[in-house]
Amino acid sequence: PMEAEAEARLLLQEARESIEAARSYRRELEQRLRGLHQARKQIRESATLTRDVLEQHFNDLKGTLKKLLDERLMSLLQEVDAIEQESIKPLDECQKLIEHGVSTADDLLREGESAVHGDVGQQNEKLCSFTKKALHIQLDSLPEVPSLVDVPCLSAQLDDCLLTILKNQIFRHGTVASRPPVQLEEFVEKPGGILVRWCKVDDDFIPQDYRLQYRKSTASHFEDVYVGSETEFIVLHIDPNVDYQFRVCARGDGRQEWSPWSVPQIGCTTLVPHEWTAGLEGYSLSSRRNIALRNDSQSCGVLYSKAPTYFCGQTLTFRQVLSGIETVGQPDRRDSLGVCVEQQNGYDSLQRDKAVCISTNGAVFVNGKEMTNQLPAVTSGSTVTFDMEVVQLGPSSNEGGNFKLRVTISSNNREVVFDWVLDQCCVSLYFGCSFSYPGWKVLVF
Repeated sequence: PMEAEAEARLLLQEARESIEAARSYRRELEQRLRGLHQARKQIRESATLTRDVLEQHFNDLKGTLKKLLDERLMSLLQEVDAIEQESIKPLDECQKLIEHGVSTADDLLREGESAVHGDVGQQNEKLCSFTKKALHIQLDSLPEVPSLVDVPCLSAQLDDCLLTILKNQIFRHGTVASRPPVQLEEFVEKPGGILVRWCKVDDDFIPQDYRLQYRKSTASHFEDVYVGSETEFIVLHIDPNVDYQFRVCARGDGRQEWSPWSVPQIGCTTLVPHEWTAGLEGYSLSSRRNIALRNDSQSCGVLYSKAPTYFCGQTLTFRQVLSGIETVGQPDRRDSLGVCVEQQNGYDSLQRDKAVCISTNGAVFVNGKEMTNQLPAVTSGSTVTFDMEVVQLGPSSNEGGNFKLRVTISSNNREVVFDWVLDQCCVSLYFGCSFSYPGWKVLVF
């Protein structure tokens, strides 16, 4: 009985494993079936879109071609009208002259016949008057009429060369591609933005430039957001928790036309955008409050972020941009860009406790103390990035004990790495900046 019971349990276990395997197998089949449905949907939708694009394009071409042909026809007809009028005008003048001569000759004939057949008493007087008039009219002078070989004979010279050229061009115009040479590869959430990466999938294709477009899911048209040689780009001004559709294409080396678009994909960010705090007298902000300009106010102080929106594990980027004048502001040893645990008013720099920062001369400060390592100076177009990760120290680190953050600050292709020890747990931080002189303009993302 014990052997039978063990055998039954074994069979039951095998049956349960077989059932679970069957369920897993079914799930995999269903997933593949969904993949087939998506593939079929993509083929049908892309085919429908391609048909619409082709029909619209060729309808536009037909309309434009008809317009061009009508304009050319009108131009040729106007040319015919001009030649006709110019050539007929001297003939009309000659005709008027001849008709006037005929009328004069008729009058002279009537007068001559009347003189010849008139009364004998008045005949001599009439004959004398008629003879004088005939001599005055110069009956031997006739207007010259041009011969047919001397007047224009209009004709149209038309041949089939245009049709041959158009036929050859039309038959080579347009292509249908089933596999674009580049595809979207990855979306990385950024505060108020999305880092989009793409890759080349056609080994035979040599790209020269890439073109990235995006649109809100509710919009009807894509718009360009990047054209260049890089294979990634941070798209800013993205609303959180809103779906955006992206697509990318490429231009081959030495070519002017763009490749087919990649398969459109949806990207989204859940991270709110970084914003500077509004209202500080010494700084002017952009409409989205992600760009701060040090104005010419005499007021000094640290401009902080609106909220602690920088989280460990992310990359915080400061970019120095031009502010309408061709140079940045005059540097000062107190200038700084960095992050801090909390906002503390009354300071004119981030070079203080509970803060890490870089000065415009490249000096790095941790809790107000300058490090020996130095980074390049911050100038126009400089980009400074902060990366942090949590390093726990002991079991009591989350309860008020020592808390360590490993900080990496990068500037102009150089970086410094150090540990920042705090007495409290901090996974979200404020960022800030301070400049003593006007002209500095900083974008944060």
